[in-house]
Amino acid sequence: MTKNLLVLIGPTGVGKTDLSIRLAQSFDTVIVSADSRQLYADLKIGTAAPTQEQLAALPHYFIGTLGLTDYYSAAQYEADAIKLLEELFEQKDIVVLTGGSMMYVDAICNGIDDIPTVDAETREVLLQRFKEEGLEQLCAELKLLDPEYYNTVDLKNHKRVIHALEICYMTGKTYTSFRTKQKKQRPFNIIKIGLTRDREELYHRINQRVDIMMKEGLLEEARSVFSYRHLNSLNTVGYKELFKYLEGEWELSFAIEKIKQNSRIYSRKQMTWFKRDEEIKWFHPEAEEEIINYIYTINSTPKQL
Repeated sequence: MTKNLLVLIGPTGVGKTDLSIRLAQSFDTVIVSADSRQLYADLKIGTAAPTQEQLAALPHYFIGTLGLTDYYSAAQYEADAIKLLEELFEQKDIVVLTGGSMMYVDAICNGIDDIPTVDAETREVLLQRFKEEGLEQLCAELKLLDPEYYNTVDLKNHKRVIHALEICYMTGKTYTSFRTKQKKQRPFNIIKIGLTRDREELYHRINQRVDIMMKEGLLEEARSVFSYRHLNSLNTVGYKELFKYLEGEWELSFAIEKIKQNSRIYSRKQMTWFKRDEEIKWFHPEAEEEIINYIYTINSTPKQL
């Protein structure tokens, strides 16, 4: 029997979680998360992680498995998720993958380059240099060590500049030399379902969701992780705005409005990324029957009565 990975994607707030559960129940299967922030156990409210009730409905994977200080990359996610899928497909003919982290979805569908994992010492050296010397100096060094990548990278994105230098330091080779961009073949079919709503409808849902998060205790959650605010895991919409409030820089009402605004901006970035992929078939989240019928028409999964 052909194995099928149902990839359910779309912008933040569109309604992926609820629909993924209903689809997984329809196919008697499980859910694998492709959300880079829902991995962290301490970030339940601000990442809109599935509730305990939702988690109890059927098995979920890659939810709440990391501590805030744990290092994790898209490359590690690819290796862990592919290994898990091999095990799941021994029992299931279809598995649901869902999430809005573009790099994580891409890691499973296409694979990412086999770039060496950066050791802690090298990472610490580059972060310290960034703090002491600033981004401009690191960009100048990248221009010398890897001029090809320098000409294409967003030079304002310090994470990408630092990561490229880490690889140059560790390997003695250019970061570019590891970026083959060759699509990896997977031992399963990939069915990509995109969820979309009218912009006004989506924005209303995003704004409403932020209000619900605040009522559920997002501020208290942000306060509980405030001492870790320098970590990459907390460089996330919802937390970084509330940190400004907790530091006394912003009023709470302004911070909440900035969460809504930045969430809307992020949703546009997600859609820009996903719209490049012609393999995605787009549906409104409420078109559940239409989605299921589409899945049946393009794979060999027997229709359940």
